[in-house]
Amino acid sequence: MHAKAQRIQEFLTEHGEPGRVRELPDSARTAAEAASALGTTPAQIAKSLVFVAGDEPILVVASGANRVDTDRIGKHVTGPVTRPDAKRVRAVTGYSIGGIPPFRHQTPLRTFVDVDLLGFDTVWAAAGTPHAVFPIAPDRLVALSGGEVVEVC
Repeated sequence: MHAKAQRIQEFLTEHGEPGRVRELPDSARTAAEAASALGTTPAQIAKSLVFVAGDEPILVVASGANRVDTDRIGKHVTGPVTRPDAKRVRAVTGYSIGGIPPFRHQTPLRTFVDVDLLGFDTVWAAAGTPHAVFPIAPDRLVALSGGEVVEVC
């Protein structure tokens, strides 16, 4: 298992999570790719997106079927909400775009979780690489990420 995926598996195990990291032969960089590889819908993919509010990096974990509305996020933060470049994303998370997990980042991030994810029993999230994913109950995703549940889309 890739070292970054192994870090996520260790985190899940430490927190009593039954879900196991799966490394896929094909890319799961996008919600559509992940859904196709897993035989599920993009709505059940918990995509992790990094934004910047003022100077503060934040994480938004959204349903793969949804597009994040920065104005909605802006109601919960100070400063304009923008997208950082890939270099800054990697610096604050420790992961490349397409493999960002919802927790265990290089820098602790204020996290917002899309309320739409709570409509599922299980969602799938990235596990550190564009080929690794894991299943998790949405309420556990919220708890382990320290996320605030909001309407982000």
